[in-house]
Amino acid sequence: MKILLTGANGYIGMRLLPRLLEMGHEVVCTVRDENRLSIDKETRRKIEVVEIDFLKEVEVSKIPNDIDVAYFLIHLMTVSTKNFDELEAQAARNFNTYVRNSVLKQVIYLSGIVNDDNLSKHLWSRKNVESILGEGNYQLTVLKAGIIVGSGSSSFEIIRDLCEKLPVMITPRWVLTKSQPIAIRNVVEFLTGVLGNEKTFGESFDIAGPDVLTYKEMLHQYAEVRGFKNWIFTVPVMTPKLSSYWLYFVTSTSYKLALNLVDSMKIEVIAKDNRLQKILGITPYTYKEAIGMAFKKIEQNLVVSSWKDSMVSGRFNNNLEKYIQVPKFGVLKDVQTKKIEDVKGTVENIWRIGGETGWYYGSWLWKIRGFLDKLNGGPGLRRGRTNPDKIYPGDALDFWRVLLADKKGKRLLLFAEMRLPGEAWLEFKIDDNNVLHQVATFRPRGLKGRLYWYSVLPFHYFIFGGMIRNISKT
Repeated sequence: MKILLTGANGYIGMRLLPRLLEMGHEVVCTVRDENRLSIDKETRRKIEVVEIDFLKEVEVSKIPNDIDVAYFLIHLMTVSTKNFDELEAQAARNFNTYVRNSVLKQVIYLSGIVNDDNLSKHLWSRKNVESILGEGNYQLTVLKAGIIVGSGSSSFEIIRDLCEKLPVMITPRWVLTKSQPIAIRNVVEFLTGVLGNEKTFGESFDIAGPDVLTYKEMLHQYAEVRGFKNWIFTVPVMTPKLSSYWLYFVTSTSYKLALNLVDSMKIEVIAKDNRLQKILGITPYTYKEAIGMAFKKIEQNLVVSSWKDSMVSGRFNNNLEKYIQVPKFGVLKDVQTKKIEDVKGTVENIWRIGGETGWYYGSWLWKIRGFLDKLNGGPGLRRGRTNPDKIYPGDALDFWRVLLADKKGKRLLLFAEMRLPGEAWLEFKIDDNNVLHQVATFRPRGLKGRLYWYSVLPFHYFIFGGMIRNISKT
C-alpha cells in the first residue's frame, strides 16, 4: 500500500516508519523541514518526502492523490500553552482539504484516552480533532492511548529524570491520579495492526497496558526496575504553575510541555475496553516490562527517536535552512585552529560532543551556563543527545540545535537555543590541509548583546582553547 505518514519526524512517526518499510509499504512522509528528518541515507532513499506545514495555506498538489492510507500524528501541545487546541483543529481541517480529492480509504489517528467527563484542554483537543477528521471522505480509525512508555518518550524521560535525580520527592497531589500506561512497542503493533483492516473502519478503540497505576506507583515501580528505592511525599499546596516549574527545573521537559502535562495529569486516563487486543491478538506488556525494554534500547545505543529532538523542545520553530548560512558581517567571533594528525579520530570526537561526553573542557562552566539558561527559560543542558555517536540535522544537542552534520565533509554546525541577547553558531570543520577550524560566531542584538559577548570573553579564552586541544587528542 501507499501510505502517507504525517508527523514523520515526531517520536511516534520515527518509530512507525521503519516498521512500515519492513512490511513492504511505499511511504510518503510529510515534514515541515526536510533538512531535519533524522534518518540514515539508506532509509531516505526508500521514501518520498514532502515539505508541508499543516498550519499554513493548503497546496493540494503537494500530496499524491493515489494514497491508500494515512496516519495523522500531528500533535501541537508543545507549541503553545494558550491556543494549541486551535492550532490542532486548524491542522486537522487543512489535512482534510489536502486529501479531499484523493482515493484515500483510511485515516489512522493516534489520540488520547478521553473517558473522563472532566477533560483537560489537551484531551479535549484530541477529542475535537477526532470529530474534525470524522468529517473527511474516508474511513477513520482512532486509537486512544494514555502514557506511552519507551526510550525517548516524553513520559518516560520525565519519570526517568525524577527518579534518577530525586530519591526523595515532595510532589503535588496529582501523583495520586490513576493512569494506564502502554509500551511504545505495543503502540506500533496497534498502529500497524489496524492498517487496511476493515474491522476497524469507522471505529474508535482504547489501547493500554494491563496495569492501572497512580503516577506515584509508576515512580516507585521505575525505581524497583532500576534497583533502588525512592521516597515520595505529597503536598496539597502546589499549584499547577508551581507544579509546572517543578517539572521544568528537575526534568528535561520544556516549560510549555510541563504546563500542559500538569493540566492533564489531574485527569484519570483509564481504558474502558480491550476490543482491539482481541481483534488483533495483541497481548500488551506490563509497565515494568516496558521500562525494562526501554533501558535495553538505551544500553545498546538503539534509541530510534526522542521527543527532545522535536523543534519545539527548544527555542524556535523556524526552518533550519534559515540559519545554515552563518553571517559574516556585524558579528563577533572566537576563531581557534589546530593542525591535527589523526583526522578520523578527531572527527569521531567531534561527533561525540555534548550529552554524556560533555564539551571536552571546563565541564563545570558549561553546567553553570546550562543552569543559568534554565533559570532564564531556556532548555539548559538536560536535553543531552539521543545517540552517543550519531548526529542528524535537527537533533537537539544540549542547548544547541544541529544545523548541519556532514561527517564525510568533516563539518558540524550548531545553532544556540539558549537564551541569548543575539544569535550564536558553533562550527567545527577540518580542511584539506588537516587543520581543524573551531569558530564561535555571535550576532549581537543591540548594546545588550555586545555587553554580553565581552562579559564572557575571558571564559571563551579558556573554554574554546581547551576544547579544541582536547578534541584533537586521540
